[in-house]
Amino acid sequence: MKQQSRRSFLKLSALGGSALACMAAPLRAQGNKPQFNKVADVIVIGSGFAGLAAALEAVEQGRSVMLLEKMPAFGGNSAINGGAFAVAGSPLQAKEGIKDSPELMLQDMIKSGRGLSHVDLLKNIVYGTRPAFDFTVKYGVQYKPFVQHFGGHSVPRIMQTIESTGGGITRPLVEAARKLGVDMHLNCAVTDFVQDKDGRVIGVKVLERHNYEKPSSGIAQVYGARRGIIAAAGGFSQNVAFRMQQDPLLGPNLESTNHPGATGEVLQAMLALGALPVQLDQIQLGPWSSPDERGFGLVSQFNTIAGFPKGIMVDKRTGRRFVDELADRKARADAILQQLDENGKPVYPICFTDSEGAKLAQTLPNGLKYGVIKKFNTIGELADHYGIPKEALIKQVEEFNGYIRAKKDAQCGRPLDIAIEIKTAPFYAARVWPKVHYCMGGVGITKDAEVINVRTQQPIPGLYAAGEVTGGTHGASRLGGCAIADGLVTGRVAGAAAAKAPAADL
Repeated sequence: MKQQSRRSFLKLSALGGSALACMAAPLRAQGNKPQFNKVADVIVIGSGFAGLAAALEAVEQGRSVMLLEKMPAFGGNSAINGGAFAVAGSPLQAKEGIKDSPELMLQDMIKSGRGLSHVDLLKNIVYGTRPAFDFTVKYGVQYKPFVQHFGGHSVPRIMQTIESTGGGITRPLVEAARKLGVDMHLNCAVTDFVQDKDGRVIGVKVLERHNYEKPSSGIAQVYGARRGIIAAAGGFSQNVAFRMQQDPLLGPNLESTNHPGATGEVLQAMLALGALPVQLDQIQLGPWSSPDERGFGLVSQFNTIAGFPKGIMVDKRTGRRFVDELADRKARADAILQQLDENGKPVYPICFTDSEGAKLAQTLPNGLKYGVIKKFNTIGELADHYGIPKEALIKQVEEFNGYIRAKKDAQCGRPLDIAIEIKTAPFYAARVWPKVHYCMGGVGITKDAEVINVRTQQPIPGLYAAGEVTGGTHGASRLGGCAIADGLVTGRVAGAAAAKAPAADL
């Protein structure tokens, strides 16, 4: 029954994402002005980090703002992410004596992108992280009192919400948006854009009271925007058919960490409008996920905070490490996906740490409760449970501990600045397998978040985009903690640009 339900869901996701985008042709005024049911200065599509930042930035500049969310709750993928925010030059870095700069973060991101990053867009991000951090604090977001070191970053620069979820950011921003008078709509699916006779985007067609499980459901409305429309609708990782068109290897056998509404219909509508597609095939897998749970899950946070930085990951057949646990996401995901048996089936690696390494992992209690994280009194007991060669695993742990003492990982070249010896019982472990996580491709934008026309290479008047729906920023691999950075920074840029745009006569 569970498997059948999953197949049905995947079928729905694959069909539903295309259905909304194809329901109607783009509406262009031919003389008479379109009849709008409601009008605002700025319309924002999506309520994640990017959408909320855009809405708040625009309303701060005195503009009326309408925010449209397809799902029955605000926040999108942002609300369920790990709440990790890469900030170059945070107050805690200064307090802990960590030397960092936007320039160093830029170099880390360029390296991770493997030569495919759009550096001008990256610069926007890295120089905007500290102002964006201050922006969230202003609206009541609270962070843990320590800095974390994620894979691919040269130094610890990750600030994490006290809840260890992105909801620690989206909830305060939603509350602020309501207090500031943003007109907020749930269950409101955008099906297309409206242009005037000159090609300026001046509105959207929507379905109010929409049920995302029923693509054609809802009440048709047309909303107008005097100054601009900001697409901040996220990626398409739950649209299996569409993602396979970009990368045939990302089929239904791979789960996604995203919420079920991440089906990309707004992206498709922008492409139909003539938006420039950029690197749609660059789709990132999360290397910290577990095959034992659905979605983002509990293991992801455990591995990110404890397993990878404070422990090791091994091939269960040999008991040996096979990748730098703090390499960038693509390097780790690619290495894990090579863990296959002679029939091509996954041999799930095991990631584990000790009781000291697991102290900061907030999801540990629930992970143990639901059985996706296991507790062991000895390394030998852990080996026996997973069928790992016992002596080989014990030797590997001893070898790794020696690297800690020598301050050099001679096996995988991992940075050891926050690593610890694995020696204090009990030990905690989880099975690992990547999941589709983040679409790094999307529409092309300028540094001012204007959507670029594929034919003219010029901005499409009245249309802006921010966050995951954009493409090219991160290239082949996005570093952990940079989704929040990207969303907040580009959202603020888009909100400011739309607010300053000349008003259309609606």
